[in-house]
Amino acid sequence: MALLNILEYPDPRLRRVAAAVVAVTPEIRKLIGDMAETMYAAPGVGLAATQVDVHKRIIVLDISEARDELRVFVNPEIVAAEGEAECEEGCLSVPGYYDRVTRAAAVTVLAKDADGRPFELVAEGLLAVCVQHEIDHLEGKVFVDRLSPLKRARLAARLRKKQRLVG
Repeated sequence: MALLNILEYPDPRLRRVAAAVVAVTPEIRKLIGDMAETMYAAPGVGLAATQVDVHKRIIVLDISEARDELRVFVNPEIVAAEGEAECEEGCLSVPGYYDRVTRAAAVTVLAKDADGRPFELVAEGLLAVCVQHEIDHLEGKVFVDRLSPLKRARLAARLRKKQRLVG
C-alpha cells in the first residue's frame, strides 16, 4: 500500500469528470487499498479517486468511530434521493475549511464493491452526506461549489492569503 497525494482546491484536476471503471482488476484493487490508506492517514471519512488525480469512478468511505468499516463504491450512481438535510462539511481537498451544505436527506445508490459485485444501498444521515459529497468529486465538483457566491469569494481570499504566506 502507498499513501497518495491529495489534490487541493482550486487545483483544476479536481474539475475533471471521472470515467467509469470497466472491470475491477488487480490494479483497481491496489488503487482502492491505497485510497483507503490515504483516507485513514489524512484523516478523513471519505475519498474519491479524483482527489488523488486518478479519474476513475471510485470512492472509499468509513464513517465508523472505530475506523474499521471501509465501504467501497465502484461506479456509484444515485438512483433516488429524498428529503433535505443541512450538514457541516469539510473536505480533504479543502483543508481547514468547513461550512454548511444542503443535500438530500436520504439517497439510494447503485454501485459495485471491491470485488466487482453489484449492490444497492439506501443511505441516510452522515452516510448519505458522504456518498453525495464523494460522488460530486467524481463529477468534477467540490463542496464549496454548493456555497453562496459570497462564501466562495471569502474562501478564495483566504486561499490567496495562505499562498502569499507560504510562497
